[in-house]
Amino acid sequence: MSTASRPALEELLRGVDEIECVTPDLNGVPRGKVMTADGFLEGRRLQLARGVLLQCMMGGYPEAKFYGSDDSDLALNAVAGQVHRLPWSDTPRAFAICDADEFDGNSSGLSTRGLLKKIVARYAAHGWQPVVATELEFFIFAANPDPQKPFQPPVGLDGRREDGGSAFSVSSNSGLRPFFSEVYKCMEAVGLPRDTFMHEMGVSQFEINLLHGDPLLLADQTFLFKHLLKEVALKHGLTVVCMAKPLANTPGSSMHIHQSVVEQGTGKNIFTAANGEATPAFYHFIGGQQAAMADFTLLFAPHVNSYQRLFHPYASPNNACWSEDNRAAGLRIPASSPVARRVENRLAGADANPYLALAASLAAGLHGLERELQPTPPIQGDFDVPREMKLPNNMQSAIERLQNSQLAVETFGAEFVEGYIATKNMELTSFFEEITPWERRVLAAHA
Repeated sequence: MSTASRPALEELLRGVDEIECVTPDLNGVPRGKVMTADGFLEGRRLQLARGVLLQCMMGGYPEAKFYGSDDSDLALNAVAGQVHRLPWSDTPRAFAICDADEFDGNSSGLSTRGLLKKIVARYAAHGWQPVVATELEFFIFAANPDPQKPFQPPVGLDGRREDGGSAFSVSSNSGLRPFFSEVYKCMEAVGLPRDTFMHEMGVSQFEINLLHGDPLLLADQTFLFKHLLKEVALKHGLTVVCMAKPLANTPGSSMHIHQSVVEQGTGKNIFTAANGEATPAFYHFIGGQQAAMADFTLLFAPHVNSYQRLFHPYASPNNACWSEDNRAAGLRIPASSPVARRVENRLAGADANPYLALAASLAAGLHGLERELQPTPPIQGDFDVPREMKLPNNMQSAIERLQNSQLAVETFGAEFVEGYIATKNMELTSFFEEITPWERRVLAAHA
């Protein structure tokens, strides 16, 4: 913490006793420690075991060899501009997003925020700055104390639960206005600019569009917003779910990523020529996305449930095709003015780690820019996905594809790729250790 920042931080933390100092683990879950405000302001070093960055969703860890047999510590260093008072907390409390760094100051190879920083730095070496925006979808359900029972939407003002006919509605019948009012106030208090909210196609499903900007900033904002949503929901007796597919026979939840690249200094979009036409760089970026999407699928779709969404491809295209404004393509070019020309990656789910998903998508585009890769011809209208454009459609296939990817190792480092795969194998094994109700209902009587 710099001396210049201390007066501002002292004012921000006035009356605050504790600060939640967190960093995203490989799944994007906030992990860390609670520190006193006095210790934080004094710049006291906060340390965290490196194995925490590979913690799986069930709470366990892969073998120690994947994070160093000693399980030594990393330093948690607060990110400038990402220390916030928690407006939803009943007692004065703060939240700090941190980098997970080695003691020599370098980012840990297991830190997903650090991986995104490295990709952005690679763009900077070319004199470029990537610009991104995220669209995050999520469901709002009634409290669900019994995970054996399906999620249900909250009871509306008419005493009924939503039945799926409210897509794009602005009605207040859902009874969620008080919840959203507090969400908006909390967003303003922590400096999260909001563009649009809307009711999506699913039952009690909503979407927020965050304003475009620097990738690290957008990843921090998406990370913070997901935490904010869940915390405010608890106050209102609700459950916010960012699973990719929480309900059967209902559209899943995505995290679409909009991407463009501008020149440092001028801000000129390198995807658009002076005459308004697309540049070779635009096509190279698409070519890189296509070349890497299959290898990187597990980074965009990290859980068993992710493939429930991708198995039903409506509005969740599990392909590497590209198209002008066609939502059936994994890479969509939205209708826009030439200055705003961009590439939308529609593969990532709402369950993806925003730092890792942005790092993977931008790395794929940079792969194409550096190697001047050419994309396939665009598709339009109804189309059959060519075999070479199909992506892994289950978690095991995605693990195997990432495991055999030299591009992934070159991009993210062997330490991260091997650790990530070890954790994902633990999660997949845990899933297969349970027998589902479908198996008991359908197979028991006849198999």
